[in-house]
Amino acid sequence: MSREIKIETGGLEVTGWLNETATANKVWEALPITGNMNVWGDEIYFPIPVDAELEQNATEVVNLGDIAYWPKGKAMCIFLGKTPASTGDEPRAVSPVNVIGGIEGVETLLGKVKQGDTINVRR
Repeated sequence: MSREIKIETGGLEVTGWLNETATANKVWEALPITGNMNVWGDEIYFPIPVDAELEQNATEVVNLGDIAYWPKGKAMCIFLGKTPASTGDEPRAVSPVNVIGGIEGVETLLGKVKQGDTINVRR
């Protein structure tokens, strides 16, 4: 079972979901969250008030549209495409992340989000 979330930035809104992992549960409990985005290739990330360790299935290579938690930066990451760490077409995090969910409508945000933009994530 997944839990629906809304992600809004710059007048754009996409629907996402969180899975049932321990990290996703912590993020769910912390919602709503507002932050300022950092852009790294086609990844956006922003600090969130969640502290979680790497889970057993943590990975650097993720899928298009994945939402992840990056323990080193205590940040939520949304993968919209390739990053500077990618070796092919796959989205790749700079270091292992916990995949906690995903978004619908990657194309809605791709190329339209900017460094420093405000992002809101809510239930």
